[in-house]
Amino acid sequence: MKWDRDHESPDVIDERGRGGGGGGGLGGLGLLLNIGSRFGIGGIVVAAGLYFGAQFLLGGSSGSRLSSGTPAPGGSAEATRAKFVGFVLDDVQATWTRVFADQGQTYRHAKLVLYTDQTRTACGYGSAAMGPFYCPGDERVFVDLGFFDELSQKLGAPGDFAQAYVIAHEVGHHVQHLRGGDRADHGEGASGGSVRIELQADCYAGIWARATEQRNLLEQGDIDEALGAAVAVGDDRLQRSASGTVNPEKWTHGSSKERAAWFRRGLEKGTFEACDTGKAAL
Repeated sequence: MKWDRDHESPDVIDERGRGGGGGGGLGGLGLLLNIGSRFGIGGIVVAAGLYFGAQFLLGGSSGSRLSSGTPAPGGSAEATRAKFVGFVLDDVQATWTRVFADQGQTYRHAKLVLYTDQTRTACGYGSAAMGPFYCPGDERVFVDLGFFDELSQKLGAPGDFAQAYVIAHEVGHHVQHLRGGDRADHGEGASGGSVRIELQADCYAGIWARATEQRNLLEQGDIDEALGAAVAVGDDRLQRSASGTVNPEKWTHGSSKERAAWFRRGLEKGTFEACDTGKAAL
């Protein structure tokens, strides 16, 4: 993906190394209360009422400051990765600002919090074991950058656009929140409300990917990287990897096939209507 390595996002809050954002110790439990959405890689969840739920520097051209390549972890490279996350966040939110404006509505920016290991949110405590997540209570996306190592090395989904897909998916939950769609039924199961909400967020990520394609920010292989990430975090694949069995009754995010298909649907159609998972046959 082409991006500006000098980019600084006004919507990123960096709390890395601050002792869990003031939240205290979690005892390794990965406690997460009332979180609007978690990306789907698991960890232990102890929940009460758990439910799942820009400034734009580039204008219409890529510009001379754009570069490409996947940010790597460690030292100054981790700082580069943090800037990449901020660039993607702002680009995603610039896209939604335009989409909302086209419908006569105003898009309200989410904030993105970078943290290490543990964090406190308006929804309760969060842990890096949960993967990235969105909390509607404070309208923030929470990301431990170490997740991208797991995505690449353990889940087999490398690439900068795989990382970008993750951010776009979580901002998709913010879009749902603004539109009131996150208040739907959140029951588990292959056709339950939780899966429908997560697949819609995948579709919204596809809408953003369509916008990057139209503005020539995509490079060869980027869409395949996003699709690879969607497949890597499908409930069936994660269950099979963890236990060797698949139980659709416990699904919360959808199968690998479904997640990739709904991302592609947003990419190809680019409309809210196309991303209506509420009545889709799952």
